[in-house]
Amino acid sequence: MRRPFIAGNWKMNMTAESGAALIKELKPLVKGAKCDVALCVPAILIPTMVRAAKGSRIKIGAQNMHWAKNGAYTGEISAEMLKEYGVKYVIIGHSERRQYFGETDQTVNQRTLAALANDLTPIVCVGETLEERESSKTNAVLDKQLTDGLAGVEDLTKLVIAYEPVWAIGTGKTATDEQAQETIAYIRKKLSKLFGHKAANRVKIQYGGSMNAANCKGLMAQKDIDGGLIGGASLKTDFATIVNFDK
Repeated sequence: MRRPFIAGNWKMNMTAESGAALIKELKPLVKGAKCDVALCVPAILIPTMVRAAKGSRIKIGAQNMHWAKNGAYTGEISAEMLKEYGVKYVIIGHSERRQYFGETDQTVNQRTLAALANDLTPIVCVGETLEERESSKTNAVLDKQLTDGLAGVEDLTKLVIAYEPVWAIGTGKTATDEQAQETIAYIRKKLSKLFGHKAANRVKIQYGGSMNAANCKGLMAQKDIDGGLIGGASLKTDFATIVNFDK
């Protein structure tokens, strides 16, 4: 049985004051949650948010990391730096990193392997654009992202996959529960071919296409959806409604 996992992605939002205030509000609201809970916050906020979340169900994650241990990589953050502050999760290959900062399947792979080597849990993002979906290229895109992005991974169950239908993020288009399930089931099938049925059946796969308080129950009721990577809804107390999707 896969334990559900709801993770928020604050992106480039919040300050130390507003972030800590939100976590203070969320702590009692998610206390009885029957899933794992994380908030992936801007790097500069990590120390403050770790302190704010102390003693609660909420784990703090990062939004990116470099694959090198150290070196001349101005503006980057290493796994060691994240671990020093108690970070547990790190988002790798988010669609916005791919779109705006040139992230590739190869650099996703390097970051993923580095995270795993440092006992961090990578949330590896995959997903197709609107153009790719309308051109019936969804499966081909996912095949390449999974094959290249996860090359060299020895234990699939030590990471999390987040399916982001890029076409359903900020476009006004929404994936139905059935569309999300169909694609995530395909991802699990592909992982089964790459890593074996047992590992593929144990790995958690989140849905990252604008899950919110209104649609979370339907999405979480799907057989292969194990949680959500939540954007805008993680910036307010609505996040607790998603975390408590089973109530």
